[in-house]
Amino acid sequence: MSDDKPKLIIDEDWKSEANREKERLAEKEAQAEQAKAEANRPLEFSDVVRLMASQAAMYLGIMPEPQSGQRILAPELARTHIDILAVLEAKTKGNLTAEEDQELSETLRELRAIFVETAKSIEKAVAEGLINPDGSPGPNAPKGPAGGPAGPMA
Repeated sequence: MSDDKPKLIIDEDWKSEANREKERLAEKEAQAEQAKAEANRPLEFSDVVRLMASQAAMYLGIMPEPQSGQRILAPELARTHIDILAVLEAKTKGNLTAEEDQELSETLRELRAIFVETAKSIEKAVAEGLINPDGSPGPNAPKGPAGGPAGPMA
């Protein structure tokens, strides 16, 4: 009964697992350092353009409002942010790098086109009675299960 001796199993894989864990921790640390460096970097002109553009996009219903997650349709607020970008373009003319100038002019062009499309869609919805000029549901708005409006319009 020599087979009754306990067999010793040596797990050589622990070293490779420890090395993988060490690499994962080093990668997380590097990512944390990179995030910290990005958070501490000074604001650049492109950051200001993106901030105003994202606000305009949010008020055009393109992207949801971050806190509520709901889409907002407020064309006048979108116009204000687009106008701020236009003032920025006029006041910085000749003082921007080629890349900054291109980013600002392309952003304005895109936002203006979306604004015009949105305004036309709103006019059409008002004409069809889907919404009232104040944005509330119109007489032809789809009805929800309780007979009221099908949901928030904003």
